[in-house]
Amino acid sequence: MITDYYYIFGILLAYLIGAIPTSVWLGKIFYKTDIRNYGSGNAGGTNTVRILGWKAGIPVIVFDVFKGWFAVYYLANLFPEPTYLQGDYLKLAFGLAAVIGHVFPIYVGFRGGKGVATLAGVGFFFFPLALLSAAGVFLLVAIPTRYVSLSSIVAAISFPLILIFVFHEKSPPILALGIFASFFMIFTHRKNIKRLLNGTEIKFKPKQGTKK
Repeated sequence: MITDYYYIFGILLAYLIGAIPTSVWLGKIFYKTDIRNYGSGNAGGTNTVRILGWKAGIPVIVFDVFKGWFAVYYLANLFPEPTYLQGDYLKLAFGLAAVIGHVFPIYVGFRGGKGVATLAGVGFFFFPLALLSAAGVFLLVAIPTRYVSLSSIVAAISFPLILIFVFHEKSPPILALGIFASFFMIFTHRKNIKRLLNGTEIKFKPKQGTKK
């Protein structure tokens, strides 16, 4: 029983790491701006670039990716895999907890980002080549369309396909991560999908400062 509480604490710690609201705190501290009140209303790297510019957006994106990677890498050493689990299931749990923390951060009223960067950090830990391939898909869609939401969805859907058909991955935890990424990105982008279908989705343009 004590051991079970030990791992529950680890998952909670991963959530709290992922929940660090990088864009919100940076915007409020250095720019006196809550970016959730502007642009897309999303507390993520893309909206930070859109509202505050690249100087603010790049650190946000880098740290949000780092959150996902760190939650798996560091906690995997702090909380070793229990003997009754085979594979990377505990690491996967840490990673997903960090992603959920990013989307629903307890520090700022559970209004976070879409989880793209943090999920990318988790994916990079498990399979960097597949993640970089999915990032290539993201760019192929984003450059001509300038729709970050569409690019994120397509890249997330491509991730498990790349794992299976390009790298012939058979590890259940890694495949579970890929499948989770696809469905979770669709879930967090459901409003964007409606706007894409209606033709009202905001195209990416740095530092436009549009009020919601």
